[in-house]
Amino acid sequence: MREHPGETVISHREGRVAVIELARPDRGNAMTLRLCTELVDALDEADHDDEVGAIVLTGRGRHFCLGADLSEGFHHGGREPSPEHAAYVARFGTIGGVPRDVGGVVTLRMAALRTPLVVAVNGCAVGGGASMLLPADVRIVAHGARIGFVFGRRGMAAESASSWFLPRIVGMTRALDWVLSGRLLTADELLAGGLATALAPDDAVLDAAMTAANQIVEHTSTVATSLSRQLLWSMLSAPSPWDAHEIESQGVFDLPGREDVREGVRSFLDKRDPQFPMRVPRDYPGYGPRWPGEGPAGQPLA
Repeated sequence: MREHPGETVISHREGRVAVIELARPDRGNAMTLRLCTELVDALDEADHDDEVGAIVLTGRGRHFCLGADLSEGFHHGGREPSPEHAAYVARFGTIGGVPRDVGGVVTLRMAALRTPLVVAVNGCAVGGGASMLLPADVRIVAHGARIGFVFGRRGMAAESASSWFLPRIVGMTRALDWVLSGRLLTADELLAGGLATALAPDDAVLDAAMTAANQIVEHTSTVATSLSRQLLWSMLSAPSPWDAHEIESQGVFDLPGREDVREGVRSFLDKRDPQFPMRVPRDYPGYGPRWPGEGPAGQPLA
């Protein structure tokens, strides 16, 4: 993975961890079409790099992401679309006859990752910035962070596919409370509600996220972790445990004949750390889920 010096998103690799930073600190990393498009590009690049075993996403400066940049305005409602918006629609398409919600483009790309995603939440994450946390696998939240699903306080309904993700993560009762009130939530409330995986001091949240990412990279098989990530997310809406049983049976039959399982067994017997050789996407099995797949109009998510 090469360094990605975008205007609004910067990424680089530290060992086998891809670090992606939202880089509009003077605007609280507020979301624009450019930022969201560059973020999708950075996620694409990391997810297609065989040497990336985990991704860490954070915000540069004081805040993680303050939601939509209201100074950019909306690109519809009677306004003449900007050239940038026309390029966005040409790339990501429409759904139900309207341009796709740019926050949903981001969260669905995150959901489609085969690479585990860790977020380091510094400062505030509100609106689309809060929704951006939901498809992550591990969420490390600073003690002083505040997160708010503030859509109703701006006259907007839930967006960025948060109405699908949030109730599945924290339960319907808590999701309704958080969205309908639009209030800012403390780190302790996020931990108690199950949205935060762990809390960290404000000046150490990125270090904690890197530690979590390296735990994944250094101690687990990239193929097994990728397959498990896709299984766990995709089975949230499966109609029956038989759906899980079918794919898991393929894995139980196939994986023992592959080098990662042989190395996992050898390293256990030798009482040493494993050195798993297999990589994703190169060795991702054909029977593995590619969730959430394509949109209704056939738009690829990955």
